[in-house]
Amino acid sequence: MIAIRVADLRPAARHGSGKDGRTALTAAGTGPVRSGDLVVFCKPVAVAPALVRRDGRVQAAGHPADHVRLGVIEQQLDEMTGMKDAIGQVAAQVTPRGAIKGTARRAMTIAAALRGSLLMTLMPDADHAEILAALFGDLAAVPWQAPFTVPTGTVFSAWRKAAGPEPLAVLQDLVLAASAAGHDQHDWRAIEIGDLKLGSVDGTVTRMPDTKANRAAFGTAAGGGEDTAPYPQLRDLLVTDASTRGTLAVVTGPSGGVKAEAEQQLLDRALIEYGHVFTKDRIWVLDRNFPGVARIKKITKVTHVLIRLRSSITLRRVSEFFPDGSWLADLSGSGEAIRMRIIEYDVDVDGQDVPETFIPPQCWPRRTSGAGTGRRPRCVRTSPPSAAPGRRPGRSSGPAPRR
Repeated sequence: MIAIRVADLRPAARHGSGKDGRTALTAAGTGPVRSGDLVVFCKPVAVAPALVRRDGRVQAAGHPADHVRLGVIEQQLDEMTGMKDAIGQVAAQVTPRGAIKGTARRAMTIAAALRGSLLMTLMPDADHAEILAALFGDLAAVPWQAPFTVPTGTVFSAWRKAAGPEPLAVLQDLVLAASAAGHDQHDWRAIEIGDLKLGSVDGTVTRMPDTKANRAAFGTAAGGGEDTAPYPQLRDLLVTDASTRGTLAVVTGPSGGVKAEAEQQLLDRALIEYGHVFTKDRIWVLDRNFPGVARIKKITKVTHVLIRLRSSITLRRVSEFFPDGSWLADLSGSGEAIRMRIIEYDVDVDGQDVPETFIPPQCWPRRTSGAGTGRRPRCVRTSPPSAAPGRRPGRSSGPAPRR
């Protein structure tokens, strides 16, 4: 906030200049402020070179789109990524497409279009006109060297199409990489299972604008094979940290088709596109959409997983029950097999006894137990050494792990 005495303010243009009056008042003196003086308190809007016209008018050189920022959010983005003006740097690599051609100064810029797109996520109920009004804010009132009005929603849409989705995807990857690095270096609240940090992999859907193009591209998650949902939807697979719930990776795709198959394909992409997240010092909880033996073997080559498995899937026990109640089993499918440690829980849901099997493939510690038949899991809560009367060996009525 800046305080200037009213007595120090002077009109910049000479009387009777006959121009449009677009000028700023100037401070003619720097006298000290004393008690009782009339003072104007104002906030800085832009810092720009002055352009002084022949008639004395003082205007701002440059273009308001170059001064648009997202405030504290953008400051945090720059701090996370270690890049000064990260959005501007990404925008500088974009060549406009479609109706936006050339490099002549226009009402918008690629950087302003990207900032507007990001602001849409913070103002989900606002239309394009409201987004641009909030984005430019008081910059629209500054007397720029060329007359300026806030662009229309149609102009904003054209610039978003000209930018395309690629620069936003680059920004997303920068943020996710910074988030993952921050969790690795500073996650003092990490939930650790043994010496493994706990995370989650799960899917969700995001509503898209209801257009024919979106329905054709993304489909819906409605059952029965019919496109009956009120909105087309984007399927997301989020990889998150258990302690902060911070997103470490995300991949998206169409929501149509079988849910389990769609999420498993996204899981394959996540392993490729965000391989730096799936490391040997982490364990990931997956829901009961069983990814299959081949996929589990691929995952466990790089990280550890704890998978909720339907009790109807056949497991071939290959060991005795260990003192903690767990046991080893082979699971086969599609001509492949994998050996894993099994921990079983009976989960009481609405008064019904629902058996669930929790499987942490190859997620065993470095020491052996159970007469050398395997390694004891440190990644899950296990049952007591001896089963209570009336219960099957290896079962527990304890709570199931939950995210």
